[in-house]
Amino acid sequence: MEQQEIEILLIEDNPDEAELTIRSLEKNGLAHNLLHVYDGVEALELIFPAGLPDDAELPFHPRVILLDLKLPKVDGLEVLRHLKADRRTRMIPVVILTSSQEDRDVIESYRFGVNSYLVKPVNFGDFSEAVGELGLYWLIRNLPPPVGLKSPSS
Repeated sequence: MEQQEIEILLIEDNPDEAELTIRSLEKNGLAHNLLHVYDGVEALELIFPAGLPDDAELPFHPRVILLDLKLPKVDGLEVLRHLKADRRTRMIPVVILTSSQEDRDVIESYRFGVNSYLVKPVNFGDFSEAVGELGLYWLIRNLPPPVGLKSPSS
């Protein structure tokens, strides 16, 4: 699968939670263009390839990013901060999908520009339903900005 075709980027270090997320999206026919990475460094290297000039178009523009906060190497808040600080990725919807209900995490996520914050339900059925609804909203119901649309610099 070419990177340009990827609709969902899942950034999740827990293989069990990643599998549940992917299965829930598959159940709704939404996981066929999904890429899963395991940590913040891998995500940032994928999105912002080394050696690419700061003004160059990025080769990768998912329709939505599902981002866990508690990641190894570089945490989810730092990934979010990088995404929303760069004009080329600022308009990509980012959904925090985490087990954290800490006020600090919620506040910081919205301060950095997250589009949605979803606490992972503990119950498998509730988790599956929440992820399915999330996928349907961001991939079917939501109207994304046109690819290549330039975001304001400030």
